[in-house]
Amino acid sequence: MIRRIDLRGAGRSGRLDPPVASLLPRASFDVEAALDAVRPVCDDVRDRGVDGVRVATARFDGVEQDEIAVPAAALAAALDRLDPDVRGGLDESLRRLRSTCEAERGGDTRTDVVPGGSVHQRLVPVRRVGLYVPGGLAPLVSSVVMNVVPAQVAGVGSLALSSPPQREHGGLPHPTILAACALLGVDEVYAVGGAQAVAMFAHGAGPCAPVDLVTGPGNVYVVAAKRLLRGRVGIDSEAGPTEIAVLADDSADPAHVAADLVSQAEHDTMAAAVLVTDSPGLAAAVDDELDRQVPAAKHAERIRAALSGVQSAVVLVDDLEQGLAVVDAYAAEHTSIQTRDAAERALRVTRAGAVFVGPWTPVSLGDYCAGSNHVLPTGGCACHSSGLSVRTFLRTVQVVTYDEPALRTAAPHVVALADAEDLPSHGDALRVRTEPALRVRTEPALRVRTEPALRVRTEP
Repeated sequence: MIRRIDLRGAGRSGRLDPPVASLLPRASFDVEAALDAVRPVCDDVRDRGVDGVRVATARFDGVEQDEIAVPAAALAAALDRLDPDVRGGLDESLRRLRSTCEAERGGDTRTDVVPGGSVHQRLVPVRRVGLYVPGGLAPLVSSVVMNVVPAQVAGVGSLALSSPPQREHGGLPHPTILAACALLGVDEVYAVGGAQAVAMFAHGAGPCAPVDLVTGPGNVYVVAAKRLLRGRVGIDSEAGPTEIAVLADDSADPAHVAADLVSQAEHDTMAAAVLVTDSPGLAAAVDDELDRQVPAAKHAERIRAALSGVQSAVVLVDDLEQGLAVVDAYAAEHTSIQTRDAAERALRVTRAGAVFVGPWTPVSLGDYCAGSNHVLPTGGCACHSSGLSVRTFLRTVQVVTYDEPALRTAAPHVVALADAEDLPSHGDALRVRTEPALRVRTEPALRVRTEPALRVRTEP
């Protein structure tokens, strides 16, 4: 069901050479190709606003819309009908996530660089944010919590949320998603999905005013639209199909490992599931467990497609040092460490969206109720990007204040550096303050600028 990649004997322990790294499995997620498909959709929303949104919704979702905004009554009704156990799970999920977000929020800092000179770094929330919640193969109600809570803790003043319309729910997003919005106090909700939702946020359409930042995961078309419109609007990351990498030795329980792989493969046929191990015995036992667990799963066909795809594999390594190099090179959205020394080894992982330590910390816990955020970088982007957090919704504004004595101490340094860069007017901006008698410089470079005017006045 899941293929083997044998890296034993490839390179030295603890190192993965670039040619070997290219052998690691990766989903075929061609955002560049998808750009050609989403560009006309986004351009149409830009040019025709809500009419462009309606056309795209009818084409891609099969839903004819009069209004794209979800009525307040529908939000309230969804919350009233929400299953009590689901509400309890949502309440606990948002409580745990809010606690970690509040700990992360931090505050302004002020540094006295020199006597009389200071830099005040203000943390300012983004003014308005568009939050995207997928609703295709699965109504990701948990993504409502993961998007909204850090934005609220950051202090974002205006939140709009969009999720695809569902024909079976009268053209509205899934009722559990609407209920979560109501629970969190988000009252600006749109029944819009895909690239048209990102374009609506970026350009504005109908009742939806433009936003400054778009966050949330989505399919390849959502990701392509975010890439296309980046610059017009800020984005969190290009979060695509989910992925898990498990680093395990022969102490790992094969049933646990297999269940973790299956849980992420359940998301999408493009989901990536990778086991890295130095134990051929564990690899064989996990194969047996997959043969047992997959047929019993509700979404067995989807899971089997993901596990048998090119993006999934069992990677055999010489030892755990090489295994650690493999998972770091892979830079997975989720990295699970199931080894004897899991806590120590987890601290050595430097490239991952989130790291899950030991047998009692399954990735599914992070999907819902660990207190961490599940909107994480995918496709190897964890080497340079972070998951969604309070920091995503904050900007640093630097406020610089110097008095006259402090400026005088800095002036010679600024003038020297400005002259070194051949930008003398930068230095003049300080000299005109610190040497008021020298309002005009007398250096040769400045005389060149004044002499032509004098010649015009003195020539016959």
